[in-house]
Formats: sequence, C-alpha cells, structure tokens
Amino acid sequence: MEFINRYVDRPLLDAASSALRAWHVRTGQSPERLGPSWNIAVLFVLLALSVRFLSGTGLLLGAATLVMLSLPSALKLMSNRPSQLYNARAYLALATLALRKRETEWALRLMILLISACLPILSRSSDPAGSWFLLGASLWFVLTAPANTYLQAAEPPQPSDGEPSFRSERSLQFGS
Repeated sequence: MEFINRYVDRPLLDAASSALRAWHVRTGQSPERLGPSWNIAVLFVLLALSVRFLSGTGLLLGAATLVMLSLPSALKLMSNRPSQLYNARAYLALATLALRKRETEWALRLMILLISACLPILSRSSDPAGSWFLLGASLWFVLTAPANTYLQAAEPPQPSDGEPSFRSERSLQFGS
C-alpha cells in the first residue's frame, strides 16, 4: 500500500494540485471551474472525431450523447453566482473538502485508475458504429473520471484576492 500511495497516488495528487494552481494563476477563476472546462474540451474533441468517423444514425446517436454529457458541465460554467468568487472563504471550504476526499476516497481513486486502464482494452463490438461509440465512451471515461477525482482531492491554490493571510512570497515587502 505504501508503494501505491508513494508512487501512484501522491504524484497524481501533486500533479492535480499543480494544474489547479496553474489554472487559477492563468485565468484568475475558481479552481472548481477546471473540471467542467476539461470535460467540455474532451467532449468537443470527441464530437470532432465522431463527425470525422461516424455517419448517419451512429453520428446522430454519438452527437446526442456528447451533448447530454456536456450539459452538467456547461450549466456549471454558465452559472454566475456570487458564491463562485474564489476568496479565502472559498479556499478554506475547498481545502476542507479536498482533505476529506484525500483521506476517505483513496480506494475509489485507485479503482477508477484501474478501470481506466482496462476499459479501452475490454470494449469491443462487431458493429463498426458500435465499436467507435464504445471507443469514444471509454476515451471519455479515461480522460475525465480520473481527472475529476484527483482534481477534487487535490490541494486547492491559495486565493490571490489581497487577503493578508494568503499573500504570496513575491508580494512580501521588506520594512512593512
């Protein structure tokens, strides 16, 4: 267990934390918006691939499925509630939730990684359209499920809203 925790789970959590920090620094948005944005980007690529490789009823079924999968993420991104501001209060709430998820959902994260590794190999179909559909579904799962679980359990970045307790090292001023 220590091996898995040290060489698989911890590096993936650190990578997710770095991704959240980079997202917040570059966009200035809440780290909660990275997961839905990633989901929309993956679905857009899969839609482009389905237009390229599918036709007729298979294309219609694939496009409808991708649109339905994108609705929760799109609604989350389009809602502009004042509670979505990323400040010290939101940071503390996210950090508490991430700590709970890190400690209690360790086995779930590893199970999702195992399923993600096996799913593309196990999904086969004799129908060409069905085969492409299963391949797309497994790619969607592989690219989004582990990312979402690790993003939710990762340490969120500290907010850059001017709170004195969350100032970065670059903003330290001598003599003040």
